[in-house]
Amino acid sequence: MKPINELRMTFPSRSANEAFARAAVAAFAAQLDPAVDELADLRTAVSEAVTNAIVHAYPDELGPVTLTVQLYENGRITLRVRDKGRGIENVEKAMEPLFTTGGEERSGLGFSVMQSFTDRVRVRSTPGKGTTVTMDKYIALRAKARP
Repeated sequence: MKPINELRMTFPSRSANEAFARAAVAAFAAQLDPAVDELADLRTAVSEAVTNAIVHAYPDELGPVTLTVQLYENGRITLRVRDKGRGIENVEKAMEPLFTTGGEERSGLGFSVMQSFTDRVRVRSTPGKGTTVTMDKYIALRAKARP
């Protein structure tokens, strides 16, 4: 199925850009007329994915983070957060609750949070080349939101 609309933006891995990414996704997704709780779920999932890229992909430097949002006629929203950072050696292990490489100040719940607030999460990563987190969320379409 082809998206009915798409947004793509790239920004440096500065922590201030996490809030911008969250707001941009919410504004873009608004055209599907999501309920308040659906919008909150999207914002939380984006926040976690972008924060993971900022903290883990580029721990000692700035690098690019690309956020892609695709909207589909059936109410599906696909969010993709991609970095070109250090990558994840063991994705399966990294997705376990409480696992972190971020030290004591990190809880290790990022992927668990993303899974809680979306319908599907996929992670692809290559050490030394980066990580792509893809999340799908289905929005209940109301009559006025149908294209």
